[in-house]
This record gives sequence, C-alpha cells and structure tokens, in this order.
Amino acid sequence: MKPRRRLLPVLAALLVAACALIAAGQLREHTDSRVPVDLNATLTNELSDTSVLRGLDQQIRQYMQEWGLRGASLCIMRHDSLLYAKGYGVRDKDTPMTPGTIMRLASVSKLLTAIGVMRLQEQGKLYLDTPVFGPYGILKEFDSSIRDDNYYLMTVEHLLRHQGGFHYRGADVMFTGYHPDRDEFVRSELRRPLAFTPGSWQQYSNFGYFLLSLVIEKASGMPYEEFMQKEVFEPCGCRGFRIAGNYLKDRHPGESMYFMQPDSEPVTSFDGKYAGVEKCYGGNDVTSLMGAGAWVGSAVELARVVSSINGIEGIEDILSADSIQKMTTWYDENTFSLGWVDTKDGEWTRTGSFSGTSAIVKVFPDGESWVLISNTSAWRGSKFSRNTSYLVKNLRRRFSDSLPHRDLFSE
Repeated sequence: MKPRRRLLPVLAALLVAACALIAAGQLREHTDSRVPVDLNATLTNELSDTSVLRGLDQQIRQYMQEWGLRGASLCIMRHDSLLYAKGYGVRDKDTPMTPGTIMRLASVSKLLTAIGVMRLQEQGKLYLDTPVFGPYGILKEFDSSIRDDNYYLMTVEHLLRHQGGFHYRGADVMFTGYHPDRDEFVRSELRRPLAFTPGSWQQYSNFGYFLLSLVIEKASGMPYEEFMQKEVFEPCGCRGFRIAGNYLKDRHPGESMYFMQPDSEPVTSFDGKYAGVEKCYGGNDVTSLMGAGAWVGSAVELARVVSSINGIEGIEDILSADSIQKMTTWYDENTFSLGWVDTKDGEWTRTGSFSGTSAIVKVFPDGESWVLISNTSAWRGSKFSRNTSYLVKNLRRRFSDSLPHRDLFSE
C-alpha cells in the first residue's frame, strides 16, 4: 500500500500538469485565431511584389499622379484571407508608405462607431430603439437644455441612419468654432430646434455620430476610445487604432504625415492660437469629432476589422449574424444603412475624407473587399470619393483573377 500512496500524489500532479498544458494549448489556439501578430509592423510592401500585378501598381501610381497624392495604402481580401497589401509613395518626406502606415480615416470612423453600438446592443446595454433624450433616454442629463419636444422622439437608430433631425444650412457645426467644454457644446446645440421630426427624413450629420460617441460612453461606463479599444479593436486583433491629434506634433507612432495641394491657402487654427496653418494641421478640431471622424488606423487593420463583421467563415466575427444583417440591409435611396454609406445590391461602401486624407472600404457580393487610404487632400475633393470608387471597381475587374491565393493575415 505504501508504494501506491506515494504514487497517487505523483499521478495527481501529472494530471494537473496535463490539464494545464491542454488548456494552454487551447488558449494559444484561440488567441492565435483572434489576435494575430502586429500586422502594422510585420507586413511589408515586398510581400506583395509580383510581376503579375505590375499593371495594378501602375494604375495606382497613375491615379496618385492625377490627383496629386503623396502616399496611399491598398489592401485586398477575398473572403477572410488577405491577398494583397501594399503602400505607394511616401508617408512623410522620404519614408515609404507601407500597408501598416496609420492614417486618418475621416468618416470611415462612423462605421467603427456603428460596430461599437451593435456590440453594446448584443451585450444588452442599449437597443436601437433606445431613446436618446427624455426620462428614459440614455443622455437624459442634457434634457434641461432642450426646447423642442421632437428631441424626445429621437432613438439610437435614428442617429445611426442620419435621421435624428439635425440639419445645418451653413457650415457643419463640427467643423466650426472651438468647443473645449464638450458638455456645454452639446447643451448649446440642443437649444436649437430640429430641422425635421426624427425618423421622417435623413440628413447626413456629423453631430449625430458625435452624440453616438457619448451614447457609447454612457451605456458602457467607459470613455469612448477605451470602449472601442477593448470591445472592437482588441477582439479583432488590431493594435494601431487611435483617436487622431490635431497638429503635426500630435502625430502617433507609425502615423503618416498629411499633405495639402501646393496651391492651398493657410487658415487660422480652429482654436485661434495660430494665424496661418495648413488646413490638415489645425484647420479643424479632428480630435473632438470622436466617433464621427477622429480615428486613425492602417489599411491592413481596417481590412481586419471588415473581416470580423462580414459574416464570412474564416476569421471569427465579433458581431452576430443578426447584427451584421441589420447593419447591411438596404431599404431605399432615402435610408442610410447602419454605419455604411450604401449597401445596395449587396455591395457595401464606406467612404471618408477631409483635409489631408481620404479612405474607402468596398465589400462586394462575392466576398472580395478593397480598402484604400491616402494621405493627401485631393484637388477636386467633391469628386474624389466617387472617382476612387470607380477606380476600385475597374482595378477589381482587371486584376481580381490575378490575385495570389494566400492569406497574409496568417503568414
């Protein structure tokens, strides 16, 4: 009996160790599938150098020359596999652009904010029909400033679809003036009457998505940026998303510089501190846009986020199939999709642009996705997003069949 008694503790220890090893292996397997290596640091232009796609490279460079772009980054996925990732031009005076170069995303930030809202709905912390204001509203602390009872009809979904009732006949309120006191800024805007009854019409609204940032804070109990890092980007395996700074000195590590066209005129800084600045560095309070347009990120990590909300098998989605369907259902020309600009015919589009940057995300019905970001103001800004969309479709038609069969996410 004595030898058996001595053996029992040994067997128990071995069993515990084996369980620990199995658990560790499972954890590694789970972690590897959800949190890849630092894509921004590891993906290089050389990985996508191939003679078969030189025509694609040439078309991108011609487009950059036509529009006066200093740098751009392109990523192409098929289903959840990253097939192509490459930077063109420079990110500053002489440093080459890469797939991992971080750039301002402008209104593509709205797609990210919408994902955050859907995450909160799945957690049961808010719902699309949750009132924004009123006694049961998520932002009811601002009710004392409201003079128009139509505000009490406004829901979270109205804000997501740009149907909140906000409309500015002059300049966009998010790009005028300086608002160092965030709460007072909100109160001052809520004293204005709405332009239409929430849900009865739509008008693109940066202020509406700014309010959604506050909704996320209130529902989650965390600062907006912290919630998005923890509940959106980290589960996608992304490390480089940040809220943008306003001046060159505020540039994040790995972030591109931004460029204006040579004939652009200096402007007074948004905070009145400087008499003449480049519009991309101080012309607007980018930081305060929050979920309406303040995120910076790389093309490759933006592609990774798309792979996590597309409903395609491969990379695990961070949203349920029901949430993805809600975000991408197309109703009519007068109804924005949730976060996306357009989802007609199964083609999902999200664009963004302001001084010094432009970005586009296209997801096609066959599961192929294209992400293109640039670091330069276009000299015909009003037509640039439309022309970039045409460029992506033309490149896809010509070169899709030549893309390599591989996955740079896992190589």
